Amino acid sequence: MEFKKATLENGLVVAGEVNRSAKSAAVGFFVRAGSRDESAEINGVSHFLEHMLFKGTDRLSAQAVNEAFDRRGAQFNAFTSEENTVFYAAVLPEYLVEVTELWGALMRPALRDEDFAIEKNVIKEEIAMYKDLPSFDVMERCRGLYFGGHPCGNSVLGSEESIDGLTAGQMRDYFGRRYAPNNMVLACAGDFEWEQIVRVAEERCGKWRAWDAGREVGQVGGSGKKERREKGNLVREHVCLMSPGVAAQDERRYAASLLASIVGDEVGSRYFWGLVDKAMAESATMQFGAMDGTGAFVSYISCSSENVARVMDIVGRIFEDLASRGVREEELRKAKNKVVSALVIKNELPMGRLVDLGFNWVYLGRYRTVEEDISAVRAVTVEDIGSVIEQFDLRGFTEYILGPSRGS
Repeated sequence: MEFKKATLENGLVVAGEVNRSAKSAAVGFFVRAGSRDESAEINGVSHFLEHMLFKGTDRLSAQAVNEAFDRRGAQFNAFTSEENTVFYAAVLPEYLVEVTELWGALMRPALRDEDFAIEKNVIKEEIAMYKDLPSFDVMERCRGLYFGGHPCGNSVLGSEESIDGLTAGQMRDYFGRRYAPNNMVLACAGDFEWEQIVRVAEERCGKWRAWDAGREVGQVGGSGKKERREKGNLVREHVCLMSPGVAAQDERRYAASLLASIVGDEVGSRYFWGLVDKAMAESATMQFGAMDGTGAFVSYISCSSENVARVMDIVGRIFEDLASRGVREEELRKAKNKVVSALVIKNELPMGRLVDLGFNWVYLGRYRTVEEDISAVRAVTVEDIGSVIEQFDLRGFTEYILGPSRGS
């Protein structure tokens, strides 16, 4: 694999990883625009904008956009998180230039008033749909409780109230500030001609105006609060726990990822043997989320109301054991195999490689090979994980529970 990089005069970074043995190619725009960049008044605008880009440009209708991707056989989509909005496509190599040109055009959408009015109802339906998913609902509520008034706690979807109040003018203003070329990365991976992609970037994106799209970053500690809410349509307890973790820029992110696997991997973890295998919980997982300047360990557990007290007692004992005795060499070895296996399998395809290529530049401002990441995972020691446990004590978690009425 051969790494390539160019920076346009307006600050747009173009990053590529050429792999002549690949049978496909992938391209994506990575925009540093997420819910943490929003105020309460416009909460949900980043995700709303993701939808609006597919409505087309002054020259392309929504139908024309869909047909343009479809006739080239592209696998395309987009997603919005707390920190980024990513637009991507995987295609046969012969169509990569055309698809890159199409994405370049869509990055300057029409944002028509009539499209905005229609899509507002689509967004509200999506909010309602996710409220019906207790696993999603409890994690979003816990995030808000954990971060308190910090913008990292903003909902990605927003609320019905914030979406109702959002205007097309506010969206256009936000777009102008966050979709600046110096706040974006155009990444490509797979079999492609680097010079052609740079040419497309210069022709399509070279005249975009730069803008200071800063973001306040820094370690954010959790509130440590505990809340429970009853919902009449539930029959099980849905538990979310959050505690502080290292930032995306911290080299200890590999140790943190391994710790999350040891505690809450779906098979063979401490949660699995202590809760799922013993039929105390239907599901119990932990994930580590690295963010810009901060991070968090997030657990999700689903169990019966009869078991919830015992479940929380077992979780407490797991965290106590970690604090006092750390992790064992054998479980670290198994976690490394799982993490490395997932890493290798994901990066075998250009689409999987694209995500790591783009985010490495977004968060680190540098290129990392798959081999570098594998070596970093394999180099983690039990002492490294012990250092993370000591600084980021899992026992100080924020807790949110959604469950059925206890009076019923």
